[in-house]
Amino acid sequence: MVRLKFFIQLKYEIDQLGCDFIFSIHAAQTRHQLLVSESLGISQGLPYNLHTDPVTHTRFMRLHASAGPLMVSYEATVDINHYSAPPEQINEIPVADLPGMVLPYIYPSRYCQSDRLHRLAVKEFGHLWQGYSRVQAIRDWVLNRVTFRSNSSTGNTTAVDTLVEEVGVCRDFAHLMIALCRAVNIPARFATGIDYGADPALGPTDFHAYVEVYLGGRWYIFDPSGVAIPMGFVRIGTGRDAADSAFATMFGGVNGVAPVIQIEAIPNHQGMLMVPQHVPYAISTDGQFE
Repeated sequence: MVRLKFFIQLKYEIDQLGCDFIFSIHAAQTRHQLLVSESLGISQGLPYNLHTDPVTHTRFMRLHASAGPLMVSYEATVDINHYSAPPEQINEIPVADLPGMVLPYIYPSRYCQSDRLHRLAVKEFGHLWQGYSRVQAIRDWVLNRVTFRSNSSTGNTTAVDTLVEEVGVCRDFAHLMIALCRAVNIPARFATGIDYGADPALGPTDFHAYVEVYLGGRWYIFDPSGVAIPMGFVRIGTGRDAADSAFATMFGGVNGVAPVIQIEAIPNHQGMLMVPQHVPYAISTDGQFE
């Protein structure tokens, strides 16, 4: 069992009219990602509302902030006991047999225009065995096609844009992989979190976007950007694409600075320090049908 401790600090300057916020910075709680402890600090001493989506387990915090500076800090420790399985034993599920809660993740969405990529996806992946290895092939294709470059895209960059430009950041890699999966009828969703083990050359620790694909009755983790270690992901939120999974959404006049994020592996309840590493098997932090 991996135990990870992380800290997030967000700072904003709010104009005279105030601002409504929806934050998604709390660690999700699933059958394989268990919350050990957490604490929240809000500089203005504001009341807030915390809502947990019953399907995705994403936790949303809403509040109204007054004019002036605002600092939000969140610290948590989680135990991650990954579900694992041999890739060769994981099959795709026909659309007719998918659970209803999975259906939103086979349709095109704002940033993942799977309908526009259908012909390409069928040409490249339609002949492959329908299982985990086909999704891995899509992941590898995206990794080899797109170059990771910081600040190379904007909040409006879509999967099609990334395909054309062949450059992006983690969210762009995720959008392209999701769109290609959906184009061949494989449910895929956008996930955000904190990652342990990213290459320090990429700069300070930041939020990370990756992909979860529904195979064999579970959501399995894939990292098309190739810059992180999937076993070191702490899941925060999931959605159809980045529009559903922003760590902060503002409704009002506000200026912010880059978040400050720290994460470390610490000894688990047995006193063992388990450090995330790359593994040859499939991993998931969800239970069956989550």
